[in-house]
Amino acid sequence: MGGGFGRIDWVLNIGVASDYGRTDLAEHAAEVAAELDLDGAGVAMFTAVDLNGLVGADCEGVSVDATVGISHPTWAADPAAATEATSAPGTINLVVQMPVALDPGAAVNAVITATEAKAQALGDRGVPGTGTATDAVTVVWPFGGAPERFSGPRSQWGSRLGQAVYRAVWAGAGPRD
Repeated sequence: MGGGFGRIDWVLNIGVASDYGRTDLAEHAAEVAAELDLDGAGVAMFTAVDLNGLVGADCEGVSVDATVGISHPTWAADPAAATEATSAPGTINLVVQMPVALDPGAAVNAVITATEAKAQALGDRGVPGTGTATDAVTVVWPFGGAPERFSGPRSQWGSRLGQAVYRAVWAGAGPRD
């Protein structure tokens, strides 16, 4: 909730039960933000993954926090999945913090790079899917300064972003203690 382009003041990863059924997500996010005394605009993502298992990774200034719930992986281009009445829960939420400003095209490419790195880590872990039906990506960066124009995997910042996402998802998709 709260996604798109714009200035934000906060990002939340909200833990919910695995049988979570609310459809008023904006209202739920507003309730949690109010409980935490958060002001201004923000982004909220929901997950049934235990938030104590949040996985962080850094690569030369790029920081990623990930919840990696892969109990119900799916393939992005599975035509059979589109005809299923319901989607099984499972969530990989990524919060990417860039240390440099991004122009709009680079911001879109950052989401693509993060998604590609996630899928690569899952594949390397042997997960039968590119993610789950409810995955989300949030990319944040500082306001001001000359924006970077590129964030694909072969650009300086995109390479760092991809490596950080890969490390976080790889670690989160591994064996649990």
